[in-house]
Amino acid sequence: MVIVGAQWGDEGKGKIVDVLAADVHIVARYQGGANAGHTVHVDGETFILHQIPSGILHRGKRCLLGNGVVLDVHQFLEELDTLVGRGIDAEPRIGISGRAHLILEYHKQLDQAHERLRGALKIGTTGKGIGPAYEDKIARAGVRLADLMDEERAHRLICTAAERANARLRALRAEPVHASEVADNVIALRSRVLPMVTDTGREILDTLQRPDTRVLLEGAQGALLDVDHGTYPYVTSSSTTAAGAATGVGIGPTVIDSVLGVVKAYTTRVGSGPLPTEMESPLAEHLRELGAEYGATTGRPRRCGWFDAVVVRYSAQVNGLTGLAVTKLDVLDTFAELKVCTAYDAGGEVHESFPYDLGLLERVRPVYETMPGWRRPTSAARSITDLPREARAYLDRLEALTGAPIEFVSVGSAREQIIRVR
Repeated sequence: MVIVGAQWGDEGKGKIVDVLAADVHIVARYQGGANAGHTVHVDGETFILHQIPSGILHRGKRCLLGNGVVLDVHQFLEELDTLVGRGIDAEPRIGISGRAHLILEYHKQLDQAHERLRGALKIGTTGKGIGPAYEDKIARAGVRLADLMDEERAHRLICTAAERANARLRALRAEPVHASEVADNVIALRSRVLPMVTDTGREILDTLQRPDTRVLLEGAQGALLDVDHGTYPYVTSSSTTAAGAATGVGIGPTVIDSVLGVVKAYTTRVGSGPLPTEMESPLAEHLRELGAEYGATTGRPRRCGWFDAVVVRYSAQVNGLTGLAVTKLDVLDTFAELKVCTAYDAGGEVHESFPYDLGLLERVRPVYETMPGWRRPTSAARSITDLPREARAYLDRLEALTGAPIEFVSVGSAREQIIRVR
C-alpha cells in the first residue's frame, strides 16, 4: 500500500502510517527530505519525525529510506540518536538506499540565498536544501550515499561540487562554504551510516516473496506539492504522488496493490501559493488554534481553509486513490455550519476539475455547499456509528464529491482514535 497526502501536505500521514504499521513488515519512505515532519502521539508521548519513517515506533518493524529520498546525514543521525535516547531500538532496523542523494551544507546555503533573492515572490521553502539537492541529482552532479564507500573519491566529489556551488553562492552575494570542511564533516560520519546501506527495492521484493507479508510506502508532503502535478512553482522538488513511490524505492508499479490518500476534514497549506478555500480572519486563526496548525518542521503557522473537493478529486485522479483517510474530524466539533467547495467559479465559468493554469487558479472563487455542524464532541467515538448523524452526513458528502471511499476517520491524536470504517 502507498500512503500519500491528498492535499498540500500536513494531512496526518504519520499518524495513519503509525496505525497501519502494526500489520506490516516494512515501512519505506520514497521521496522528500528533512523538510517533512510527521507528528505521532504514542502512549502520551509525542514524536516528531523528519526523515525516519514513523513505522520505527513499532517494535520489530523494518524501516527503509528509498533512493527517491535526499538525505541530510547530520540531521538523520541526530533524529536517530534522539529515538535511541527515548528507548526506541531504531538503528538495527533502518536501511537506506545507497542510491539516495545527500543534502550537503552548500545545498542549504543555496536554498536560503535563492529564497532571499525571490523577495515577494518567494516560494516558502524550509531552507533545508531540498531543491538544490534535487537540482544536482537531475543535473547528474549530485553525491550519493554509496559514494561515501570510497573515502578518497567521496572527498574529491564533494569538494568539486562544493566549489561549483560556491561560484553560484558568490553570484548570489552569499557566503561561500569551505569545500574541504564540508567533505570532511560528511566523511567523518561514514562509519555510522554505511552499515545501514541496502538495496531497498531488492529488500522489499524479497520480503513480499514470503507468504502474508505487507509493505507500506510512505510519502512526504502532498499531491498538490508534486513537482509535476502540483501548484507549480509553489511545489516541492520531488514526485510526491503514488507513481513516485515505485520509482522512489526501486520496484515496479505492478507491485502496488492500493493507494490510500490522507486528507484533513478541512484544508491547510504552508508557505506561498494558491489556496482557493482559504478562510478570512478571525475564522482562520480560530481553526488554526483548534487544530494546532503549525508546521512540525519549521513551526510556521499553516494557512487554513474549508474542505476543497476539487483538490481531492484531482488528487484521486493523479494518485489512483483506492481509499481515503480523513483526519482531524474532531477539530470541527464546535462549528455550527461547515462549507465544502464543490467547484470553482472563474468569471461566471464553472470549473469542476482542478486547473493547470496558475493564473486561472489564482482568480477562481470557490463554489460552496453549506452543511450543518454537529456541535458535539467526537473524540470518544470508536466506530462510525458512534459519530453524530451530522458528522456521518458530512463524511458521506465528502466521499460522494471526491469519488473515493473513506476507509479511516481520525477523531484525535492517539492511536485508539482512528476509526476503521472498512
